[in-house]
Order: sequence, then structure tokens, then C-alpha cells
Amino acid sequence: MLICGVDDAGRGPVIGPLVIAGILVDETGLQKLIHLGVRDSKTLPPKKREQMAAEILRIVKDYRVVKVSPCEIDRVVKAGRKLNKLNRLEARVMASIIRDLKPDIAYVDASDVMPERFKQHILEEIPFRIEVISEHKADKNYPVVSAASIIAKVERDKEIEKLRSKYGDFGSGYAADPKTINFLRKWIEKYGSYPDFVRESWKTVKNISESRLPRPKESARPQQE
Repeated sequence: MLICGVDDAGRGPVIGPLVIAGILVDETGLQKLIHLGVRDSKTLPPKKREQMAAEILRIVKDYRVVKVSPCEIDRVVKAGRKLNKLNRLEARVMASIIRDLKPDIAYVDASDVMPERFKQHILEEIPFRIEVISEHKADKNYPVVSAASIIAKVERDKEIEKLRSKYGDFGSGYAADPKTINFLRKWIEKYGSYPDFVRESWKTVKNISESRLPRPKESARPQQE
């Protein structure tokens, strides 16, 4: 039996791509992943993730990594409600990975608050019969998804390091990080518009832009006769 695991990294930040990775293993490969001790990438330090990623790629039969640019994210988010559109985008990308890998069963970490709905969105994009297990915290509960989460996180970290080396330290890239907010403020003040690695559809980014708009002048108080 061929087994696929799919997970994402970088869904929430205002900076950088959303990275979605899928891996394909047989039952022997799955046992090797378990023996390797794979787990949710968020619980691993960067060096350990990198080491595990290299081992995972030696075990898998095949894998795919898709990097969704901030521009593409903005395009779908601006077309409708943010979470709904982003969930559908993720479902389409995950479906494309599953189509390429052609497993007998696929485990995915559900982005939607309703895992069953997320599953149906994926199945709509796959032309062949397949069993899809869509669950929250799949990256913790299924080693094949844990392994995919590690690959996704390592690939996103590489993209972020490229940006840092070119543009300087912008912090974590998350909206709650003061260093990230300060970087965005300075950039917009200097250049007047955001670079293509920033998600302009995120509320935090919009707020920074709007705070720079000139306030409308108060109308003069009419003179009393």
C-alpha cells in the first residue's frame, strides 16, 4: 500500500510563501519514519528538522513541495472571505500533490475548522478513487504527516533565510512580532508600497498602509450670523 502525508508551513505569517509538502511511502517506509522518530515540525529545533528532513528524503518513494507566493495568496484572499478562500486554495494545492503522488490513501492536516468539508474540497479535485483522512492535528497523530510537516517547514525556512540575507532581519514574519511590524512600517515609509514577499491582504499589513493615509481635513466651522 502506498501512503501519502500532506501538510503546510507558513499559513499565518505576513511575510514569505505558504509551503505545502507531500511525501509518499510504502508500509516499510512508514515503519522507518516511525523508527526515525518523526513528529510535528513545530516541536523540533531548526537543526534537528534539517537533519530529519535529509533522512526523510532518503526514505520516501517520492515527494512534492509547492510554494504558494504571497501574490497568489493575496489574489484568492481578496476575492472573498479570507479563511474560506485560503482553505480552498490549500485544498487545491494538496489535491494537486496527491494527484501527482497517486497513493492508495492520503492523510492531510485539515486547515478548515470542518475537516470533513476540507476532505470534500480535496476529493473534488482528484479524478480517481482514493481514501483521504482529513483531521486536525494530523501532524501530531500520523507519522507520515509529521514527516511532511518537517519537509514543508525546512523548505519555508530556506525561503525565509533567502529573504533575510537580501533584505535584512525582519523578525519572525508574524504579525505579532514587533520587529516584523517595524520592518513593514519602515519599508512602506521608504518605498510607498510593499515588496512581493509581503501578503498585502493580511489585516495587519492593511492597517499599516491605512495609518499612512492623510486624514481628511475638518471642514471649517460655519460662521454664525
